[in-house]
Amino acid sequence: STSHYVNVVAVTPDSNFRCFRQTKYGIEGTSLAVVGGYIEPGEAPLVAARRELLEETGYRAPHWRSLGRYVVDGNRGAGMAHLFLAEEAQRVARPNADDLEEQELLLLPRAAVEAALAAGEFKVLAWATAVSLAMHRLSR
Repeated sequence: STSHYVNVVAVTPDSNFRCFRQTKYGIEGTSLAVVGGYIEPGEAPLVAARRELLEETGYRAPHWRSLGRYVVDGNRGAGMAHLFLAEEAQRVARPNADDLEEQELLLLPRAAVEAALAAGEFKVLAWATAVSLAMHRLSR
């Protein structure tokens, strides 16, 4: 069966981006990352996105926009990424993340996120794609 997962770009009311600086097994060094995780069986993508945002950051957002659904590997069908933009995200609880990798929760202004994206600091394709699409949507 194909894995389905979500990635969430969360933006606060003052236009800061909730990101992580983290290590992952398949990445050399550290990478900037967005919220993400697997969709549970029977769970809708948006429900999974809201759950992951709350678990990983302690944030909730009143406004959500889909950034699309993308096949991860067109030749192998290795997964489906559901990307979201969460706007006006605010902290409502403590994070309850179960990630095994070391990570640091960051709040970055848009200019810093744009510079990091241009410098290749989002080292996973889905993360860079989600941030790029979010920037495009927020520009309109």
